[in-house]
Amino acid sequence: MNRAYAVMTGLICLLFASAAAADKPVDWQMGLQQAATPIMREIRWFEQYTLWFIVPVTLLVLALLIYVVLKFRASANPVPSRTSHNTMIEIVWTIGPVLILFFLAIPSFNLLNAQLQIPQNPDLTIKATATQWLWSYEYEGGENPVSFDSYLLKDEDRAAAGKEDKAAYPRLLAVDNEMVVPVNKTVRLLVTAAPTDVIHAFAMPAFGLKIDAVPGRLNETWFHAEKEGLYYGQCSELCGKDHAFMPIAIRVVSDEQYATWLATAASDVPAANRALMASVDGGKPAVLVAETESK
Repeated sequence: MNRAYAVMTGLICLLFASAAAADKPVDWQMGLQQAATPIMREIRWFEQYTLWFIVPVTLLVLALLIYVVLKFRASANPVPSRTSHNTMIEIVWTIGPVLILFFLAIPSFNLLNAQLQIPQNPDLTIKATATQWLWSYEYEGGENPVSFDSYLLKDEDRAAAGKEDKAAYPRLLAVDNEMVVPVNKTVRLLVTAAPTDVIHAFAMPAFGLKIDAVPGRLNETWFHAEKEGLYYGQCSELCGKDHAFMPIAIRVVSDEQYATWLATAASDVPAANRALMASVDGGKPAVLVAETESK
């Protein structure tokens, strides 16, 4: 009994640990990542809301198929029915889907509007430019402009970068220079691709964020991160042979940490990142939000 109780407790802990993973994908994950922004909270709510329609409709269709197969099989109906139509059934299967689509459309349009409605007077504007196969970031509007490239972190560079902990800096997701933003601030994100490049896509699942990066076109979106931590995404548009090696990492920090980082990054981005890591992690490899919340 004690052993069974221990096993059950362990499974429950693993379940809740996975559910707390707001920053990166986890093994055997079946649902969406936990929300780190208001938009992602709405997306998660809408997903669960739609299940109240999808599951009954699926079960109803399955039940009807089974009923028809059993009731109208050749052995049970040697003489086929000559029924051509049924007015009531036609009314029901017309009005029913219309009502279902109506209840899905209203929250869907509200969510789409919230995603596309850029808040007035954002606290920060960042331009993300995609190139095969990296992201370049430019912080706009400051007295000291900050810009840098963000490459996939190679295994041989982990020690020098202080990012040897693969639980905190996962393989194929960690980068050398993360985008750094302050917590609880509205960030306006301008996304494009180099003029001679191909189409890419900037995607950050925990933020509910995905937008194309098109050469010669400047797309606009926004996010408002509510939790400090390190979040991972990827390019989500097939863009060539190294498409799988084009990750996105956003580090959300306090206002004080961001101000210190920004002042140093204007002249030395690597030094600013090292100082920020020391401030966030106490000189140790970063521990992700998901891991601290699950303990």
